[in-house]
Amino acid sequence: MNTIHPEAAQRIQHELLNDENIYWAGVPDPKVIFHSDDWVMIPFSLVWTGFCVFWELSAMEIFGTSANKQPDLFMELWGIPFLLIGNYMVWGRFFVDAWLKRRTYYAVTNRRVMVLQDGLKKKTSMTFLNSIPSIEQEGSETGTLWFGPKYPIIAGRRQPNRGLSRFSVGEIPIFADIDGVGSVHRLVVELRDKSGATSPLTYSS
Repeated sequence: MNTIHPEAAQRIQHELLNDENIYWAGVPDPKVIFHSDDWVMIPFSLVWTGFCVFWELSAMEIFGTSANKQPDLFMELWGIPFLLIGNYMVWGRFFVDAWLKRRTYYAVTNRRVMVLQDGLKKKTSMTFLNSIPSIEQEGSETGTLWFGPKYPIIAGRRQPNRGLSRFSVGEIPIFADIDGVGSVHRLVVELRDKSGATSPLTYSS
C-alpha cells in the first residue's frame, strides 16, 4: 500500500506543476541504517584514521624515538586536515546524515519523481517518469532507490562519482532509507508505463 506522508506532501505541493498529482510521499527512516557502501567505507575509514593518529603522535614525538628530537610543528599541522577527514568518515557522516534526514522529502507524482531538501539551503532533484533510464533498488523492506546510474563513491578520473552521503542532492534523484521500498519501486514502474514512455527501462534489486 502506497502512503502519503502529510509533511512531505505539504512541502512538495509547492513544487508541483498545474496538472500534477502526488501518488506517494515519504521521508527517510530516521534510524541509523548501514548500507552496502559501509562494507568498504568503515574498514577504509578506520585504517585512514588510525594512520593519521599514528602520524600525529609521531610528529609530536609521543613515542620518544629520539631523545634530542623536538616535535615537528609543520608535520603536526599537516596531519590535522587528514585527521579531521578521517573522523568525518568514521562517525561524523552519520550525524550529518541524521541532520539531513530530518530535512529531506520524497514524492512520486503522475509525472515525476522528486526530492526536496531544506538544509542550509533549499535543494531539489527531479526526473520525469518517461525520462528515467534505469531504477536500482537496494533493500527489501527499508531501502534505497536510484532513478538513474548508481555511480561508485570513488571513481576514475573520467568516470562520475557520488558523495559519501546518500542524502546529498544531486542530478540523479535518490530515495534513501524509505520504508516499503519495493512498493514504491513498483508504483514508479507502473506510472512510467502509463506515461507512455517509449525508451526501455532497466532495473535491478
